[in-house]
Amino acid sequence: MPLLDSLLNASPISRVRRNHGLEHATLHVLSHKYPHRPLAGHSDIGGFWILGNVDIEELRDSVEEALSRMQNGEHSLSVHPNCGTNFVAAGTLAGAAAWVGMLGSGRKLGEKFERLPLVIGLATLALIFGQPLGLALQANVTTSGYPGDMRVTEIQVSQRGRVRAHRVITMG
Repeated sequence: MPLLDSLLNASPISRVRRNHGLEHATLHVLSHKYPHRPLAGHSDIGGFWILGNVDIEELRDSVEEALSRMQNGEHSLSVHPNCGTNFVAAGTLAGAAAWVGMLGSGRKLGEKFERLPLVIGLATLALIFGQPLGLALQANVTTSGYPGDMRVTEIQVSQRGRVRAHRVITMG
C-alpha cells in the first residue's frame, strides 16, 4: 500500500512512530530490570514521557540500551503488550460486536436480555481477535522499530502529584 507507506513515513508521523517505538523499547528494558515497578509511557513528535518511580540515571541507561538494541536489529522491542493500541483495537471490535449482537433486538428490556448470551459471545470473540490485531497495528502503523539516526538530547524530571514524570527529548 504505497499511499499508507508514504503517509506513515511522512516526517511528523515517522517521528511520532519512532519515538513510540523507543518508548516501548525503554519500557521493555526497564520492566526487565524492575519487573514489579509500575510504569507507563506516552509519545509525541518531540520525544516521549516515562511515568513512574525511576532514577534519572536508571532511565538514561535504559533509554540508551533500548536505542542501541533497536539500532542493532531488535526491532520487535517497539511492540509492547500493554500499549493503548491493543486496548483500542480490542475495545473497538468488542463494541462493534456488541452493537451487531443487539441489532433487531427490539425496544423492550426483556428482548435485550434475551440477546445477552449472544452479545457476550460475540464480544469475547472480538477480544480474542483484537489482541493480535492490536499487536499488528503497533508493528505496522503506530510504532516503528527502526529509529534511524534518532538520538536522545535531554531527559527532564518533574513531579506530578505522587507520580514522577520523565520527559525524554529526541532528535533525528
